[in-house]
Amino acid sequence: MSDHGHAHGPGGHAGHSHGVSADADRRWLAAALSLITVFMAAEVVVGILAGSLALLSDAAHMLTDAASIVLALVAMRLAARPARGGFTYGLKRAEILSAQVNGLTLLLLGAWLAYEAVRRLIAPPHVAGGPMLATALTGIVVNVAAAWCISKANRTSLNVEGAYQHVLNDLFAFIGTAVAALVVLLTGFERADPIATLVVVALMVKAGYGLLRDSGRIFLEAAPADVDPDALGDRLVARPDVVEVHDLHVWQITSGQAALSAHILVEPGGDCHAVRRALEDVLHHDYGITHTTLQVDHASERVLQVAPPGDPDSAGDPAHCEAPHGPVHRGEPHPH
Repeated sequence: MSDHGHAHGPGGHAGHSHGVSADADRRWLAAALSLITVFMAAEVVVGILAGSLALLSDAAHMLTDAASIVLALVAMRLAARPARGGFTYGLKRAEILSAQVNGLTLLLLGAWLAYEAVRRLIAPPHVAGGPMLATALTGIVVNVAAAWCISKANRTSLNVEGAYQHVLNDLFAFIGTAVAALVVLLTGFERADPIATLVVVALMVKAGYGLLRDSGRIFLEAAPADVDPDALGDRLVARPDVVEVHDLHVWQITSGQAALSAHILVEPGGDCHAVRRALEDVLHHDYGITHTTLQVDHASERVLQVAPPGDPDSAGDPAHCEAPHGPVHRGEPHPH
């Protein structure tokens, strides 16, 4: 049996499209941050002069938006640092950590707003509809502009998406506040404010849960949501000269950067290097996976024997793997 050992794909040296637009992403996020910070400062001044707790709480909400954008910008800087020392992937997952923090703060802010809304439903305070409507309308304009800025950045990045969801939910909050203010002005129904808040809370919970779910999948090394590892293994083992695929792992380093490793057994006499190149081509063009590490070896006669399903001795070649991870994908030997 001839052993071709480890063959590495070109993915480790391949560039990623997200890196090309990182500077543009930072500029759009910085523009949104400037808009939000200026409006927040003005809102604090008006709130203090008018003695309005509602305006000050709105400003506190916008402070969380500003913090989420600052966090996103810091994470981008960290992710752009080259790999060194023990961090062999660099700090690319700083962006995923930022997305997780943004998701968690959305849920916590939603819980606090839900508590406040229920408390105001039970005992509604007096609401000044005029200042409330004017502030809400101004907030809508500012948040539309900020959301538009962030939408121009790369939203396939969970980091950018986290900041975007913060601003978008603040926009929804101001729309709800404006509607509630109109209702208060026209009908005097002061419970419209907490009712509108509860609608916004539901949207915040949905967005926060989505960010935590997607970032959690990356931290737990799950396959990308659009890749079925079993179907992928079956696809690879169906290629010419491939006898078996095991130890198949596919995961995300960060948003939009998937990686894959696998142990491939080819027929005795097969061209291991040609098989590796063909498999890398399939992974690149059909799945968008360019960061690949494929160990390609010739199969032993033992592997070529037909074993009954479920036979513990049929999983992998003991000459190469003592304990293969995950399912073993086995094809039929190809006649020569």
